Amino acid sequence: MTVHDGRDKFGRYYEDFEVGDVYKHWPGKTITEAMDHLFCDITMNHHPLHSDRWYAEEETHFKQNVVVGNLVYSLVLGMSVPDVSGKAIANLEIESLKHLKPTFHGDTIRAETTVLEKKETSDGTRGIVTVETRGFNQRGEEVCYFRRKVMVPKRPAAG
Repeated sequence: MTVHDGRDKFGRYYEDFEVGDVYKHWPGKTITEAMDHLFCDITMNHHPLHSDRWYAEEETHFKQNVVVGNLVYSLVLGMSVPDVSGKAIANLEIESLKHLKPTFHGDTIRAETTVLEKKETSDGTRGIVTVETRGFNQRGEEVCYFRRKVMVPKRPAAG
């Protein structure tokens, strides 16, 4: 197993992936209130849990605004692009997506991806890589998890 620090290169060919490798994506991202509100506006998610401070403080279990889960997922997915899918032909499937803990305004998210499986396609020019990606807050608590399959090209033949 190799641990990559996130500054290696942009994207990988099929041959570059090894089962068990871990990619520690860099940099992380602090989620601001403004980012959360903009994402809610863009996606038309107007639930007051995300955008109404009084409502969150008075009417919810958490007593504060919770960052909309799709923003957390989108950030964690985006953090993985340089290491995992930067050369991808296609993201084929998200097998599972779990939000394990809430994320709040001001939390800083970092992410890492582990290679679970790789399989060459029948035409021999590409492969499918299965990975799991985890997002963590600044306290090291896992807040987001997803598993996906990515189709990536094989390294071009020297010519």
